[in-house]
Amino acid sequence: QFRHVQQLTYSLIEWRSQILSGTLPKDELAELKKKVTAKIDYGNRILGLDLVVRDDNGNILDPDETSTISLFKAHESASKRIDERIQEEKSLQQSLDLRGQPIFNSTHTYSLYVNFKNFVCNIGEDAELLMSLYDPDLSKFISENYLVRWGSNGMPKEIEKLNNLQAVFTDLSSSDLIRPRISLVCQIVRVGHMELKDGKKHTCGLRRPFGVAGGHCL
Repeated sequence: QFRHVQQLTYSLIEWRSQILSGTLPKDELAELKKKVTAKIDYGNRILGLDLVVRDDNGNILDPDETSTISLFKAHESASKRIDERIQEEKSLQQSLDLRGQPIFNSTHTYSLYVNFKNFVCNIGEDAELLMSLYDPDLSKFISENYLVRWGSNGMPKEIEKLNNLQAVFTDLSSSDLIRPRISLVCQIVRVGHMELKDGKKHTCGLRRPFGVAGGHCL
């Protein structure tokens, strides 16, 4: 149980950093906040703590402004949702046992460590590198982005992070590990003028898609 809660905590720390970074679009930020509150409620349940009643946006309901019936219904809905997730994980683990596949361990979440060494691409301007996990069979991303800001001089924008660009993709479940394929995709965004030879100041700082790369990782 300690290892399980430890992984949940690592996920919350990572997501908190993303929220405080201020780089997420509004819709992604709202979705991430929902994931954070769902993870907190899940952790409270497995630890036997009280369930916090929230609205659809993850905000805590004020008992002074919410009717008793609404609080009861919200509590029932949240409790059912958490129980279903716990049961889903138990069923998945039992299914793996029956099929004779290896049992990973009692922990329900896993992580993928990425150590970013270098970026070699002749852009001529600053760039943003967005790395994330992608399921090519379902054609969708299954993780948040790891952002690296790269300067036009071929060095990280935050020079103190040179040779120390590392990320951990957390909250990978057993169902993710049995996917047929998982790829690590890097999206490259050029940050600068509208055109590379454009020296007009009013076009500075524009974000333009530049390229993409990827490879099989799991």
